[in-house]
Amino acid sequence: MERKPLLITGAAVAAVAVGGGALTYAMSGTESTTGLDKFNTVTVDGRKALSGNIVAGRTESKYSPLPWIGGETSDLKCPDLKAVAGAKVTCTAKDGDGKDLSIPVTVVKADASSVTWTFERA
Repeated sequence: MERKPLLITGAAVAAVAVGGGALTYAMSGTESTTGLDKFNTVTVDGRKALSGNIVAGRTESKYSPLPWIGGETSDLKCPDLKAVAGAKVTCTAKDGDGKDLSIPVTVVKADASSVTWTFERA
């Protein structure tokens, strides 16, 4: 029995597994940094804030990028997110079965030109 084909097959399977794991890790992130510019910035209580439409769009695109990372969402809506570290809002959506979802969003850090925020998967 020749071991070379078995060894090559094993190496190929390991490479695919590592690549799949790296892809999952890269796509499963829930943190985003968004620039504050005239197109996505609004004002809440006299402070700069990231438009809820931007937060919803980014959250929706990162919530379930691969089927094994998170479930499907629809009808995702978010309030405007103040550009202040520690600020929190809750986005709402429906899951694949039509049940209500609450998705907490928190500002990690903010400055005059950008806001870094994260969301939690249900």
